[in-house]
Amino acid sequence: MSIKQQRMNDRIQQILSQLLQREIADPRLRDVTITEVQLDPELVVAKVYVSAMGDESREAEVMKGFRRARGFLRRELGKRIRLRHTPELHFDWDHTLAQADRINQLIAGLDIPAEIEADSDAPR
Repeated sequence: MSIKQQRMNDRIQQILSQLLQREIADPRLRDVTITEVQLDPELVVAKVYVSAMGDESREAEVMKGFRRARGFLRRELGKRIRLRHTPELHFDWDHTLAQADRINQLIAGLDIPAEIEADSDAPR
């Protein structure tokens, strides 16, 4: 990933987060976080990963809210960003938190015997 791409990813994430906090009135998009933005190399399409901070049950309603707000968010992004063309926004649910929780549950469920302390006289 180029430095320009990474900077634009970060800037788009920052702008969209601010728009969600200050200018979106849709109750479906309350307490939603933009977790990551990935621009394609041509800077035409931005995949925006979102999460409702551990509330996986809201996925369908949040995605409906983003489909409805997509045009507004893209237009406002275009006003605030310096690119020849405003990238098309594709919103995806970020399953990272659920996956991390699942891994933690699996690790917690492991039956690992306690380590046997090495005898101080034994050679290493």
